[in-house]
Amino acid sequence: MKNNNIFLSTLLLACLSTGSVYAQEKGSDDFEKFRIGGYGEVTANFKDYGLNRYYGGLEGTPKQNHNTISIPRFVLAGDYKFNSKWQLSFEVEFESGGTGAAYELETGQGSENLEYESEFEKGGEVALEQFHITRFILPALNVRAGHLIIPVGLTNAHHEPINFFGTSRPEGETTLLPCTWHETGLEVFGRFGRGYAQFDYEAMVVAGLNPNGFNSYNWVKGGKQGLFEEDNFTRPAYVARLNYTGVPGLRFGASAYYNGNAGKNADRLTSYDAYDPINVFIWSVDAQYVNRYVTARANYLRGNVTEPNAIQTVNRIYSNKSPYSRKGPIAKEVVTYSAEVGVNLKSIFSGVKNFPTVYPFVHYNYYNPQEKGEGLAVMDDRCQVSMWTIGANWKPLPNLVVKANYMTRQIGTNKVFGTGKYNSENEWAIGVAYIGWFFKK
Repeated sequence: MKNNNIFLSTLLLACLSTGSVYAQEKGSDDFEKFRIGGYGEVTANFKDYGLNRYYGGLEGTPKQNHNTISIPRFVLAGDYKFNSKWQLSFEVEFESGGTGAAYELETGQGSENLEYESEFEKGGEVALEQFHITRFILPALNVRAGHLIIPVGLTNAHHEPINFFGTSRPEGETTLLPCTWHETGLEVFGRFGRGYAQFDYEAMVVAGLNPNGFNSYNWVKGGKQGLFEEDNFTRPAYVARLNYTGVPGLRFGASAYYNGNAGKNADRLTSYDAYDPINVFIWSVDAQYVNRYVTARANYLRGNVTEPNAIQTVNRIYSNKSPYSRKGPIAKEVVTYSAEVGVNLKSIFSGVKNFPTVYPFVHYNYYNPQEKGEGLAVMDDRCQVSMWTIGANWKPLPNLVVKANYMTRQIGTNKVFGTGKYNSENEWAIGVAYIGWFFKK
């Protein structure tokens, strides 16, 4: 029993890593020198719609059945203690099986325009998701430097597969923002308070966004740097997150991101100098409540970018070989919100011997990467997505989950119930995910 309790405690800390700074700090005491672990997912989707919503004609997505199967991510994670005060941590993510791709930026003398050269061998991505050194000082004040998770929104702050019910991460946040969002910089974090007044916080200075990558349908998602060997740090971004954890089972969080004059992070430093500064501001509030019977989560996120029409004007002149989308218009404001609730049937039927741990759930998500334009810019109402997901999660082991769900997207509406103006998109999905520490010493 003692070993099981240690395993479950370690698993809980692993599940909350990068999402709870308290878990990160407390987690440094549950191994002596090092530990290796990670998480991963496999999913299969059975869809009744075609591949292109935006150019599928007046009716929207063509009705063409197709199925897909993938390994969205396989992550290796580890921690190493130099001593009780210094710790090295890392996560390497293999997304969709990894990749063979490279970009080069030709900026030699006499080159009037930036030239991009690229070579692709296969799809997917290999990314250093986290790599940082932490100095533990006090419960309320610790310092971390390196490659960090940006804890903006519910999904980035708690991105591991047991922290959401569906087979896929919530679609709204993953459409608008990089996910998982990770940047290089400096972080201060800690926890404070007691009783019903307990809080944890994170504050960061990290590499900012590159407006060359902003586009119509994914807003600032493509602006995450990392295409080249070095990130532009001319205009860093500032990130903050505060969580309230004073009530057992309840976590309420608020996060914010600000990148002032982000145009200075462009591939060509003077690209946007003829316009007013491009400022990006994103804020979010989220909550989670867990008891033996119910797990419930909710999130609201809104973003604003200045000079979106100028961004579109400049991005159109970049080379067709560039890795960026040149389509417009880009929205001035975007929004997404979601809520989900799952019920633990094992607790309800506790008198039934060997009843499985099953959580039937329902999830709602609305998002719009073109919520509001600037001036006369026309926003595409096909970007309005109202999405319902129903399904069940079965946990045969504490660190293993089997998921199955049905999803329907109503396109061209901001109504919670009702149909959109365009063809709906419907699919069944099944998946398996795990998380845990494999070895520690």
